[in-house]
Amino acid sequence: MTQRGERQADFAYQAVYRYMINLINEVSTDTRVKLPSLRQLAARMNVSISTIQYAYSLLEKEGRVYSVAKSGYYAWPMSANPTAWLGGDLLDRLYAAARRPAMVVLSGDEPALQASLDATLLRLERELVRQYPGNLQPWVQPCGVWELRAALAARYTSSPTRCWHADDVYIGADLRGVLDILVEVLGLKGTTVIVESPCDWLILRLLQDAGVRVIELPWTVQGRLDSETLERLLRDEPVHLVLLSSAVSLPSGVAMSAEDRLTVAQRLDRYGCWLLENDSLGELSREVPHTPLRDLVNPDRLIVFSSFEKILGSEAPYGYLLSRRMSAELQRQFLLRSFRLSSIRQRAIARLYQSGRIEQHLCALRQQLREQAAHMGLRLAHHLGDQVTYRVPAAGATFWLGSNRAVDMRQVFQYLLARQVVIAPGELFSVSGLHHQYLRVSHAFNGQPSLESALMALSDALRQAQTG
Repeated sequence: MTQRGERQADFAYQAVYRYMINLINEVSTDTRVKLPSLRQLAARMNVSISTIQYAYSLLEKEGRVYSVAKSGYYAWPMSANPTAWLGGDLLDRLYAAARRPAMVVLSGDEPALQASLDATLLRLERELVRQYPGNLQPWVQPCGVWELRAALAARYTSSPTRCWHADDVYIGADLRGVLDILVEVLGLKGTTVIVESPCDWLILRLLQDAGVRVIELPWTVQGRLDSETLERLLRDEPVHLVLLSSAVSLPSGVAMSAEDRLTVAQRLDRYGCWLLENDSLGELSREVPHTPLRDLVNPDRLIVFSSFEKILGSEAPYGYLLSRRMSAELQRQFLLRSFRLSSIRQRAIARLYQSGRIEQHLCALRQQLREQAAHMGLRLAHHLGDQVTYRVPAAGATFWLGSNRAVDMRQVFQYLLARQVVIAPGELFSVSGLHHQYLRVSHAFNGQPSLESALMALSDALRQAQTG
């Protein structure tokens, strides 16, 4: 009886998530509907507020709900009329459209959809439940279970001087929650941060909401970072930290050369600047691996963040970070958040690393993504011809397309919505008006007939939206 009860509590967020999905699907009006508060749902379902928060965070990431400060959560309307999506924030409109039935969603970057480990994780969980028949979590572990923290520390250790320990690793409910903690611990409000551009919209929105002054460092058309501009900014601006990818930049899919990594590391060390390294796609790089940026900079001014979602999928949404410094404050902030994470699921993920099963999975996933990227390149050449320029991405599941003619990309976006296709306009990946002539499309797409139709519609949209 104890075993069953513990397992039910351990996966309470899944029951809450399913309940909320049904509740949201009941929304049939063209207006936004306020959802129950965290406290109301916690009382209604007899679970902790943190469990409700976790379920809401998953729904928000999927674009099913959105939050309003000091007001609560709201469900997006299920309007079937594309003209209802004309107003409002572009990202909100993208999320609302992506959850509509029968939409061809080319806007995401979900590489793990191509090689699921759900069955393996469930089998490991069943074994672990038998192994831990008593209390599945005998003590509070607000920073994540020790087994998974130790597995990640071992994976990131590369030498006796570039080593990590379990106490340097912190695991949260999702990447957004982990980044929220970093903003608080690093005291980023009101400071200046340099970010590579284009940059993931989750990161940009979070920094904006936190009152951070963001300076964008664009990738050049040759696929390189402008190290001279970086030098000038570090010299002339009060830069608190620099946010860069460890191996491959999102969404451009560009890998920094070994020479550029060394140059960037030297400049960061010269000015004593913190590096916040995004390792979300580090495991999926299809190129010959170079020494990662984190192994070239001062480890005492380094924080690495990532999540399991890009390689394991939505069943492993946890975000994590590695840091040698500020351990007391990080532990305090994770304790205050009271993330309710599945200890069994975390241990199952740890087993994937400990057994070497993760390497087999990554090898298969990289190969599948490589093949799909090649096929997508052929389709782009066939359907879009000289309308766009692009390079085959070094990792991930998307192409970063640049229009060869001046177009109104918002008009392209709206034209495609009317034809049940969702793309991600490039302006979403900037806070200073960059990338208006770009868009992101996914190549991890299995519905081939729909993909062919979607690319033909995109070609038509680019022609219709020309401005010059």
